[in-house]
Amino acid sequence: MFRDKKLSIGSLIRTFWLQVGVTWGLTLFETFILVSLPLLIGHAIDGLLNENWTPFLWLAIAMAVLLAASVGRRLYDTRAYGRMRVELGAAVVEKAQNGPVSTANARLEMSRELVSFLETEAPVVIMAVLQVVVSVAILYSFHGLLAATAAGASLTALITYGVSSGRFFRLNGELNAQSEKQVSVLEGGVKAAISAHLSALRRHEVRLSDTEAVVYGLIFVVLLAMLGFNLWFASTQLTATPGQIFSIVSYSYEFIESAVMLPAALQSLTRISEITQRINQLSHQP
Repeated sequence: MFRDKKLSIGSLIRTFWLQVGVTWGLTLFETFILVSLPLLIGHAIDGLLNENWTPFLWLAIAMAVLLAASVGRRLYDTRAYGRMRVELGAAVVEKAQNGPVSTANARLEMSRELVSFLETEAPVVIMAVLQVVVSVAILYSFHGLLAATAAGASLTALITYGVSSGRFFRLNGELNAQSEKQVSVLEGGVKAAISAHLSALRRHEVRLSDTEAVVYGLIFVVLLAMLGFNLWFASTQLTATPGQIFSIVSYSYEFIESAVMLPAALQSLTRISEITQRINQLSHQP
């Protein structure tokens, strides 16, 4: 199925376009309902305070549809992406069949991350992008300054990740290179070599984790400052109802959850990019 093709996210999408299309379509539908919930909850609050049950009933219907769509997508995902893992894994083993078993084993495990990205991270990215856009639009409907603060925080988060992306690529490469040696080290059975290998894995993982902690710490400082400002502005500078204040705070918080997913997705893409280069190497290459 992947004969003479580069193994990548793009080739997976082209080969399994129907399965990916169904998954992403369901994701968009699910996200559309999800991003509407804070607004529906705000209307329900104001409606119930005025003894009007209609907005509350619309909220209940939206939540029931969201549950059905979410369960249905996950049932479909398990089967569709399971087939992708089988086909991609066979292609990876074929490419590495003349090389060391250690390398083939490591690349087989790494290749599963490409499918996992399409199954898990890609829908999250779709949801995050849509939620960011909708959140900014709805915040703008309340006041332009609320939207400007959110947009500025998102841009700052992306710039912060962009500055560190090169380091993430290098650290992931070093971790993957060490992982490729694992089977050979275990086959050797030398305790000192095994200990050195495990220590090297730990060292690479710690360096990667430390970088993530610093980067995401900086990003969260910016996003939480945005949430605090919007809460203060909605409560003190606008003549808003309790339901409207709830919606503003909810969309600001949803914006934080969505905006932080974008750098996380970029980090996953950085790792996937390094893995793609590695699994497409011919078996005689180092």
